[in-house]
Amino acid sequence: MEATSLDALEKDFQEVLTELVGDKSLERFRLEYEKLHRALKKSNMQEKKLIKKCRELNGEIVNNAAKVQTALKLSQEDQTTIASLKKEMEKAWKMVDASHEKEIRAKETINQLKDEITNLSRLVEQGAGLSVGQENAMKELVKVKEELSRNNDEHETNSRKDHARMQELHAKIAEMEEGKRVQALEVQALKDKLQLKATEQERENRRKERLDKEIKDVKVKLERKSVENIALSTDVGRATTQVQTLEKQLADAQATMEKYVRDYETLYNRSQKLTELLNDQNMQLEVERREFELEIKAKTDDITKLKLEKNMAERRIDKEKRNTQKVEGKLEDEWTNKLVLQTQLKSMQKDLDADKRVEEAQKAELDALERERSIQIKATQKAEERVRQICDDVKTNERVAKNLEAELNGYKQEAAKQRKLIYQLEKEREKYGIEASEQRNLFVQAQEEIKLKDMRMYEMQKKVTEGDVKLKQQQQLYEAVRSDRNLYSKNLIESQDEIAEMKRKFKIINHQIEQLKEEVSAKDHALVKEHFDHQKVEKQREQHKNELARLRTLLATNEETINNQDAEIRKLTTMIRRMDDEALEQKKEYDQVINERDILGTQLIRRNDELALLYEKLKIQQSTLSKGR
Repeated sequence: MEATSLDALEKDFQEVLTELVGDKSLERFRLEYEKLHRALKKSNMQEKKLIKKCRELNGEIVNNAAKVQTALKLSQEDQTTIASLKKEMEKAWKMVDASHEKEIRAKETINQLKDEITNLSRLVEQGAGLSVGQENAMKELVKVKEELSRNNDEHETNSRKDHARMQELHAKIAEMEEGKRVQALEVQALKDKLQLKATEQERENRRKERLDKEIKDVKVKLERKSVENIALSTDVGRATTQVQTLEKQLADAQATMEKYVRDYETLYNRSQKLTELLNDQNMQLEVERREFELEIKAKTDDITKLKLEKNMAERRIDKEKRNTQKVEGKLEDEWTNKLVLQTQLKSMQKDLDADKRVEEAQKAELDALERERSIQIKATQKAEERVRQICDDVKTNERVAKNLEAELNGYKQEAAKQRKLIYQLEKEREKYGIEASEQRNLFVQAQEEIKLKDMRMYEMQKKVTEGDVKLKQQQQLYEAVRSDRNLYSKNLIESQDEIAEMKRKFKIINHQIEQLKEEVSAKDHALVKEHFDHQKVEKQREQHKNELARLRTLLATNEETINNQDAEIRKLTTMIRRMDDEALEQKKEYDQVINERDILGTQLIRRNDELALLYEKLKIQQSTLSKGR
């Protein structure tokens, strides 16, 4: 019956699984159902194992009981053999006592015979003939001798019998010792088996507890599944209402999405135009920046040239102090250098004029850019109002602005360094002027040349200050253009982010629409299927309840058998303890028998020695008697 019910459950389970395989909405329910079925199969297998194990334990307990009975019988037989051996030992002791009495009587007769032999020997020595009484005495002595020889033979045969009986007793005692050792080994083996059975019993108890726990878990899961089925039916009804609301939301979302797409296209076109304008402006600003860098490099080259010329002038003054004869030649060289410097000043003046013209052209370009900027600002004000919430891009632009400001500060620091150098040159000029005034009488022509050089240095300083002013103006223009560029790039990034966000939202809404359509269709199919599956699950739940009740009854019977086995095991342990006590008593009796055996052995040895001595005396008497004859 149990196998057929399990086969029916397995068949129903496979049918339910085939029905649940295609439905994704009931995938979780299918997995839980499979877990429950696996747990049920596992509990059934473990129940079979437990029943088999209980049967094996019962068989082993019966075998152990039979072995214990045989051991008890053997111990009883050993008791009987020990009692019989005790009786035989008592008989042997009685025989030994009798032999001792006979030996005493024989000694007395031997002493009497010795006395008579001495008398006879004395008579023989006297040479007297034997009388009739003496002959009778001799005959009696011969009879006594024959009787003594017979008694001696009897004693020898009895001693041989006693010796053989003692050997038999020794052999029986050895056999008893061997049997006792075998019984001790069997008892120890039984104890080990009982210990193993006790551990197996504990293991089976733990397994039973685990099975009870698993059955409780299965019951809880079944109840939870029934609750989930009820909740699933309510969810299906709720899902239908949600589908209707989602369809309405879908229509609204499609309308808003179309509006977003139109706004996106307008913003995209506007951003494309702005990016093109910004790219053009960036190219122009890059060209201007490179031109500024070239001009600054040229100015720095001029300053280095002036420094070199100043150093050369200092070296010339030192030479003029040491050697006044070479001053005239040096002054002529300085005159030529002066002409060269004048030509350089003229060329630098031309460069300044060209820079002014370039500056005027740049101003015109900047005015045009300013007008374009105002137009673009008006065009991008609406886009700025929508996307002002993005602060990360503003921070990045601020970092770019800081970097550009750092570059401008570097340029400013470089200009400050140049001014410091000019200031140092002025100080050195004053110093050299003082030195030239002290030697004015000697170096009038050199002083005039120094004055000319000072004037040239002043003009160069003036030119440098003008270059600084021009550099500041260009920096201001560059900052204005840079701020415009940053603003345009910011507007462009914001519009691009807004476009990307709108694209992402559009994709999300499309995905949600498709997902909702799929969910609606799946839930429609699942709702119809769930109604039939719910009925099947109810039937299966009833079957599982019946199966659980059957398992509970089976577990109760298993517990009863286990308790009975525990009682039998306790009985066996008490029997083993009793056998141990009996074995100890047998050991004591065995030790007592061994002690008695040792005493008998010593007595037999002593009696054998006495008999040997008696035989020697009898031989002597026989020899003396034979001599007397």
